[in-house]
Amino acid sequence: MTHTYNTDQHREYLVMIDSVGAHWLGVFEGDTDFYSAVYWDLLTHTWKAGGPVRKTDALNFMTGVKSAQTAGKYIDTALEKGLLVETDNPEDGRSRLITLSGDMQAKLDTFFDLCVDELRRAGKRVDELGPSPALD
Repeated sequence: MTHTYNTDQHREYLVMIDSVGAHWLGVFEGDTDFYSAVYWDLLTHTWKAGGPVRKTDALNFMTGVKSAQTAGKYIDTALEKGLLVETDNPEDGRSRLITLSGDMQAKLDTFFDLCVDELRRAGKRVDELGPSPALD
């Protein structure tokens, strides 16, 4: 199989991913309990939603968790740790809404700034390390 990028370019991608991982750990001030794909899915999808989401929808954000009960435990932990805030749903009394806490919103905003910086740096390095196809 012919590859589009060379080994050095692949390595540069891994350098970027390692850096993103370090920034993610920094969001939690080194608490490795949150260095998990489950929390990545939960928190980044909640951030991407841009506002409150139904708790039942947030359960589905965690694609690596097959049990709603287990996913609920991750949400409960995030609520207990102050990463998420839960409120009544004014449009449906049968459901609850979750959103990022103000502190977590600010931390994730900073995290994404750092990651976009890493992405831009990596893109430049990938181009420097060998031929790259033109982007359309």
